[in-house]
Amino acid sequence: MKCEILSIGTELTTGQNLDTNSQWLSLRLAEIGIPVHWHTTIADDLQENIDALRIAIGRAGLVLVTGGLGPTLDDLTREVVAKVAGVELTFHEPSFEHIKSLFARRKREMPERNRVQAYLPAGAEVVENPYGTAPGFCIRIDKETGRQGDKEKDPGDSLSPCLPVSLSPCLVVAMPGVPSEMFAMYNEQVKPRLHKLGLGGGVQIQRKINTFGTGESHIEEKLLDLTRRGHVPEIGITASDATISLRIFARTPSIAEAQAQIAPVEATIRARLGKLVYGVDDEELQHAVIRLLDEKRKTLATAESITAGLVAHRLGQIPGASVWFRGGIVAYTNRIKQELLGVPQGLLDLHGAVSAPVAEAMAAGCRERMKTDLAVSTTGLAGPGGGTADKPVGLVYVGLAWSGGVTSMPFSWAGTRLEIQSRTAKMALNAVRLKLMEMA
Repeated sequence: MKCEILSIGTELTTGQNLDTNSQWLSLRLAEIGIPVHWHTTIADDLQENIDALRIAIGRAGLVLVTGGLGPTLDDLTREVVAKVAGVELTFHEPSFEHIKSLFARRKREMPERNRVQAYLPAGAEVVENPYGTAPGFCIRIDKETGRQGDKEKDPGDSLSPCLPVSLSPCLVVAMPGVPSEMFAMYNEQVKPRLHKLGLGGGVQIQRKINTFGTGESHIEEKLLDLTRRGHVPEIGITASDATISLRIFARTPSIAEAQAQIAPVEATIRARLGKLVYGVDDEELQHAVIRLLDEKRKTLATAESITAGLVAHRLGQIPGASVWFRGGIVAYTNRIKQELLGVPQGLLDLHGAVSAPVAEAMAAGCRERMKTDLAVSTTGLAGPGGGTADKPVGLVYVGLAWSGGVTSMPFSWAGTRLEIQSRTAKMALNAVRLKLMEMA
């Protein structure tokens, strides 16, 4: 059983809104063993929607459609499905009564245009929407003829034809595009229907291993035997904001079997990548830093120039950070570097603010004033202007001070101003993480 998700709306294809529905549905379907092979986003155009639905029906056994069920002229999903199925739109009185009751409860007059939401493709089964005015629906459509599928019903199942699922027409499920309404409809009504029909089976479990400190190609060089096509479990590599993640996908009959399949592969990845690995799943570098500060019982402070408080902000996102994170100083100008961090004017004159000596002086001054075990600093050029041949935009330094000394590390990032700032903040957190791993 392969699934395709169609997301409808010109606001999505123009980039005005982000399609989060497809991501959410893919994760939920994986939990019940239904793999999603395609995400298709379509503007509010009748013929393009018809074409996209026909393509989806031809290659998938399950098609989930989100959006296009509202009352306006550009809400086309009802008409599209009816045309592809070769049926008329029919008025569903119970849905209309529900829509009227929603307006009545809100003490509002129902616009006549909302009546269109009670029209559904003939033969479709209504999927109720207690939270909004747009009912969903399910319908079988034959893969070859593009017409409504076998209408013969199993008395115990209001949706399933007597044919085995593998030979059944494609099941099309239309749901609202409003995320809160779609989430509830899927969890409360669509998911139970899929279980009842016997679709899917087994589970798909994903484990994400997060790394920082090297590039995507370097990571893959160490894992070529694991990332090759056909490897079980499947392993993919993704890069996002200088974080390289390895995703392990296991498809098995049970969660226990999936976890057993993933565990030895994860152990191999950790052994080969060593300290490059900082966390799993949704963990960020700040999670790792706060965890290590707690384990080592060490305190930390920050002195930030280029990142303008971003390092401190990320540390503060973690519950319990205040036990070990003492605070930070945003020293964006040379005067503040001198007055609050004690960076000598001579050092700034000789080397400039974007330099290893200044990064080290910032970290050392911060640690001394905050009375912490460690302090980390950032300085650099985020751009877009201000760069020179010797110090181009993207050049950054991270300084680190501890009871045994002080050091700094340079790097040259490519990217936008925000990307350079974000990646430098990650670089600073990673420097703290690696130092903490060395400490007793």
